[in-house]
Amino acid sequence: MRLGRFFGFGGRLCFDGLDVVVVLEKSAVFQQGAFFSLSMKLHLPNHPTQIYLIRHGEVAERYHKVFGGSRIDMELSALGQRQAEAAKMWLGDTKLDAIYASPMRRVRQTLAPAAEARGMTPMFLDGLREVDFGDWTGHRWDEVQSIFGVSAFDWLEIIENDGIPHGEPVEEIKSRVGACAQQILAGHPHQRVAVFCHGGIIRVMLALLLDMPLMRMAHFNIEYGSISVVEVQPEKKHAVEIELLNFQPPLPV
Repeated sequence: MRLGRFFGFGGRLCFDGLDVVVVLEKSAVFQQGAFFSLSMKLHLPNHPTQIYLIRHGEVAERYHKVFGGSRIDMELSALGQRQAEAAKMWLGDTKLDAIYASPMRRVRQTLAPAAEARGMTPMFLDGLREVDFGDWTGHRWDEVQSIFGVSAFDWLEIIENDGIPHGEPVEEIKSRVGACAQQILAGHPHQRVAVFCHGGIIRVMLALLLDMPLMRMAHFNIEYGSISVVEVQPEKKHAVEIELLNFQPPLPV
């Protein structure tokens, strides 16, 4: 089941009247937050590498609208467990060459149905852990305004400007996520890979792939249990394309 192509590089996106032009050289992907020339371009066939970015399911109710990040190891709610089953069912018999994942509990619980059904062992990468929200950790979104004097809805912009007290520096976030993406792309040229992780990390990975500021990822909604598909084919003019964005598979009955 596919919802169709979202956009290709070199194209124009419109978000509520905002035009965003994105351009990426066909020989580039990122390394440690910067871009590097792809040696893998020499041996890629005509079909791309596909990366399925899957956000974990809904977390337990006591964590709703709470900044947990990498410091609070949340578990899934009953709905989150159903979303994990929905992801497994939607993936169906789609061939996956590898599964990568954050080691955090909510992600492990989300990927378990799909991995067990396939008999696959995920590769857990610490670099895929959620962002460390520093002093915001454990606070509700509405509390961030009253305690820290900023709107939590601007969280991506605040992270990009290193504005969270004792939070993870943005360059460290980009470096670790970029290293994970490089490892995945280098290890699986022209293959299909699932990456189970977090809403913040999916946005960081998209920002790196699209060569866009992290704050612009606020235009991309990444819901609990959603699936986004990115295709990378460096020899094409449009080297990176989003094939699916924030798709939530139907819940099992």
